Amino acid sequence: MSEKYIQKRKNSYGIIRNSRVFASAGTLEDAIFLRDLLSGKDWNLDNFTLEMHLSHDKHVAVAKIDERLHLLGKFDTKPNDDDLERIIKKIRRNPNNSKYGLNISRVFEIFMVKKQIAGEEHIFGLFDNLEDAKFTRNFLLDNSWNVNAFGQIEFCDETNTYKTVFVFDDMVYVLGTFDSFEDGEANMKNCRKNFLNKIYKHKNGLANHPHLDGLTDHLDELEGIFQVKTSDETWQVRGDVADPLTDIVFNLTPWQKIIYDNAGETFTFEEVRNSLKRYRSKNFDEKINRHLDELVQLGLIEKLDDGNFKKT
Repeated sequence: MSEKYIQKRKNSYGIIRNSRVFASAGTLEDAIFLRDLLSGKDWNLDNFTLEMHLSHDKHVAVAKIDERLHLLGKFDTKPNDDDLERIIKKIRRNPNNSKYGLNISRVFEIFMVKKQIAGEEHIFGLFDNLEDAKFTRNFLLDNSWNVNAFGQIEFCDETNTYKTVFVFDDMVYVLGTFDSFEDGEANMKNCRKNFLNKIYKHKNGLANHPHLDGLTDHLDELEGIFQVKTSDETWQVRGDVADPLTDIVFNLTPWQKIIYDNAGETFTFEEVRNSLKRYRSKNFDEKINRHLDELVQLGLIEKLDDGNFKKT
């Protein structure tokens, strides 16, 4: 049995002619089968779309995907079009069976969806979980990488759920996941509010959401787009107060209030720093110093000659 145009690799076989890779296969038998199909059509991939062949009492499906011929599978009975379409989508999303598939990479805890376009790398989304990254990648693959094709709610065929979506500056953000389209519609306002609160907390060091770094300077703009105000229920309970000092404390920013509440009557920078270590984030010391200065300006604390502080 001739193995012409077939090259053995570590875990597969490549069908190569004139230095061009036309197909890959997991077994020599499948490689020979694909090689013979290509040879029978003069090695012209344009002559292939989706085809069924009968071989050794099996229905063998092949298709041209991304300028290569792929063997989709061997079946005892002829598969229906929906099953074949799912297989084609899976191959298109992860042709090399890599860990995350095409166009997804991981940097620390962030999953990045990106693609080279006209020689330049474009980032389409940053996510804190792989499911949302795959959903975004899959939708963009199916829609020629057009971010404007996203609606506010889109179906995720891998998880059989609906995702609420927001596109800002050509970046995709997934706000929530629901079992039905109707649930997504009913919870849209809450999704947007929670999304804004995440950005707010990340900006002020109250939570760590590094995938939202690019939005921290756009809170006012986003509030206008969503027609929703940023609010964190932890700091919203106020009521009527007659004491001016109490009034000031209740109106502190979250970081100012955390520092004030964690400080003793007299305290050092290191004591405050150690008490807030669970909130550690980028520029941690600078944030503490900035908010200490603001508390001094508000007259709530005083900086002593030895560099320590006391509440007034």
